[in-house]
Amino acid sequence: MSLKTLIQSNKAVLKFLFVFFGSYAVLALLYQGFLRYNTFENYYPDIITHAVAYQSYYFIDFLGYDTSIYKDPNSPAMLVAINGVAVSRIIEGCNSISVIILFMSFIIAFARRLKSTILFIVFGAACIYVLNIIRVSLLTLGLYFYKEYNSLMHDILFPLFIYGVVFLLWIYWIRNFKKHQEV
Repeated sequence: MSLKTLIQSNKAVLKFLFVFFGSYAVLALLYQGFLRYNTFENYYPDIITHAVAYQSYYFIDFLGYDTSIYKDPNSPAMLVAINGVAVSRIIEGCNSISVIILFMSFIIAFARRLKSTILFIVFGAACIYVLNIIRVSLLTLGLYFYKEYNSLMHDILFPLFIYGVVFLLWIYWIRNFKKHQEV
């Protein structure tokens, strides 16, 4: 089998891979540029992480816990405290943007009509963002009450939750995409 035949027979897969990795690279570079070339004097460490930290703080406070939030003096992070005990450090990696970029890249790689693709990206990104606020809040509460399970919660359960949501959104999109292709 020649290289040309191999490429022709796998054209759809190669197109998907090219679009997926290309859009991921472009979106990740845009986000890194956003972080690098914007000053966030009032929003430490950056505007999105700051928002996630405060929204998580408000959610935990809404649940009835004595919560406070402040800048981490030793690193670019926000600290969330419950009953005066610093429980979690919210860093740039906790703000869900990298997960949203991964989600968006997959959807773009399976894009169909522009309007439905954009609407699903907006819906999915908003869903991931809101569920991330809940994830960070529940993780903070979990770390407060069950500190001995820190690694299990932070490294396994809560990433499984957020990536599980992304996977389910992808499955929905693919099934919907396939039905649309058959019509």
